[in-house]
Amino acid sequence: MATNLLRSGDGSASVEHVGTTVRAPKTAELISSALRRQIVRGELQPQDLLPSEAELMSQFGVSRPTLREAFRILETENLITIRRGAHGGAQVTVPDVSVAARYVGVLLQMQGATIADVSLARMVTEPACAGLLARVRTKSDLADLRTVVADMLATTGYRDSARWTQLSYRFHELVAERCGNKTLAIQVAMLQDIVARHMGTAISRDMTDPSRSAPFKRQVRSFEKLIELLEARDVEGAERHWRAHLDAAAKSMSRTLPMDRRVVELFA
Repeated sequence: MATNLLRSGDGSASVEHVGTTVRAPKTAELISSALRRQIVRGELQPQDLLPSEAELMSQFGVSRPTLREAFRILETENLITIRRGAHGGAQVTVPDVSVAARYVGVLLQMQGATIADVSLARMVTEPACAGLLARVRTKSDLADLRTVVADMLATTGYRDSARWTQLSYRFHELVAERCGNKTLAIQVAMLQDIVARHMGTAISRDMTDPSRSAPFKRQVRSFEKLIELLEARDVEGAERHWRAHLDAAAKSMSRTLPMDRRVVELFA
């Protein structure tokens, strides 16, 4: 098969075959890939400064604009931050789950996903996290969950809905974080921001009346029940209870905001 190497002014190249063209990576992309590998392998640790621009330009044999383009790629991935000043430079950072959540959120919005769709995904993943946590939980895990519940009891939900939503978010986050499965934990975290927005809107709109404090009390009891099941290492019970909790929460929210509401509307 005949091939041609096509070069462009941006440092990239493409290999042209009969009927198709495959683009080769730009130089900046290759440099960012090399540095990314060092970060994810732990060769470069969080807070470490990368070598100076002069050193990296010499190491890779590139110009300053090409190196800075590589830096911009890594910055968008939250793998480095650029510090200015005499003691500045490119510093390694740890990307937050919110980075992935933003991209997933945009994708869900573009595909017209609804709140019901997100809730169903949660009912598949989060109960599994609760079951796994029942197997591996530590005394520290239980203590951290109890601290969140204590803070919720000290917060009157209908008077401080933002704080209540934050604490509820944290409880769900801990269940996922401590379950021992990083893949599941990240999947759950990526949906949490969307759910928290929806829940926060529902609370602020329709639960500001002290006479409607019952949902808050039920939520605390549900959280306390999960902690009891985790302490007893009841895997099936924890998973079953958490599925029922999520189902009840979805039904409660549906009474104040339609579950067929598209995700994009929460970000408008």
